Amino acid sequence: MLSPYTPDNLAELATTIKAWGRELGFADVGITDVDLSEQEADFEDWLAHGYHGEMDYMAAHGKKRMRPAELVPGTIRVISVRMNYLPRSCNDSDSNQDHGGDWKQRELSRLSPNAAGTATISIYARGRDYHKVLRARLQQLADRITAEIGEFGYRVFTDSAPVKEVALAQKAGLGWRGKHTLLLSREAGSLFFLGEILVDIPLPVDAATSSHCGQCHACITVCPTQAIIAPYTLDARRCISYLTIELKGSIPLELRPLIGNRVYGCDDCQLFCPWNKFAQSSTIDDFDVRNGLDSATLVELFSWSEAQFNLRLQGSPIRRIGHQRWLRNIAVGLGNAAGKYGSTQAEIISALQARADDPSELVREHVDWALRQHKVKHGI
Repeated sequence: MLSPYTPDNLAELATTIKAWGRELGFADVGITDVDLSEQEADFEDWLAHGYHGEMDYMAAHGKKRMRPAELVPGTIRVISVRMNYLPRSCNDSDSNQDHGGDWKQRELSRLSPNAAGTATISIYARGRDYHKVLRARLQQLADRITAEIGEFGYRVFTDSAPVKEVALAQKAGLGWRGKHTLLLSREAGSLFFLGEILVDIPLPVDAATSSHCGQCHACITVCPTQAIIAPYTLDARRCISYLTIELKGSIPLELRPLIGNRVYGCDDCQLFCPWNKFAQSSTIDDFDVRNGLDSATLVELFSWSEAQFNLRLQGSPIRRIGHQRWLRNIAVGLGNAAGKYGSTQAEIISALQARADDPSELVREHVDWALRQHKVKHGI
């Protein structure tokens, strides 16, 4: 039992918590206070511009998102963690031999015209749902703390509540907020998940990390839809991750050609970030690729029935968008494959025509658009 609190035993506890966290698979663990007041004005301005699109939950909790102590009364510290998600195979020399062992080049090859018939799915979504993985391990960490000091006030989060994860992680010394708005680490780039435990223990806090983006604008320049409208400012309404995951309705016509073959999320801003040459593979198997999602074709995935979609993507973060939006996204990819070398046009057209009368109006609309792209290219 840790009673009463003293600087020495709190410092020892903080060191122990970090060691436990690494044992549980977290690449880094930091501790911060709950003061995010300096960022409130910028967040309110971002919401006022409507950059959050249909993500009403971003505004639903008001300033609680910037005030952890109001979200969970009694909170005075946040234990912030990061967990690498780059699949172990990405840094495996055998699987990358065609690209000199460079996983980034392998990923970029999926976006070339010669790979137009291949489905590109964001790296983080090819394995198990990270919400479940991080939540379970954060709970294990909280249980260890309880066993050590007795009952205390806490709550576990991982992208599941109004918590400003990047801001807290930066204050906790895990990295800095890059110009693409993701957290960056000098040791690991940005291919990691974040999670938190809000606690009522007066643990010593870690020093915040300074920024190391310098004059680099690579992420801004390469964004296919120019969604990063200024350094550190993302208009989610233009972001491919938003369009393929968060948006519930029709994808804007002017943005469809820019999506290419990206059917769930987008990694471009990370692929071109110089710091991701230091990206580290996950140490656990939860994020290993499932269902061949690193090599599947658009036609293959478009053929999945709703039952197949639900079965094969059980335990995957992709499942939450539902079968209709899955088909919507792939239809856009199939339309963008028109006239590209890396696709079998007849097979694609046949697949689209098979869903021309889909029960979903949303699917039919995007299939019709895709077929019209082929008509323009091939006069069908």
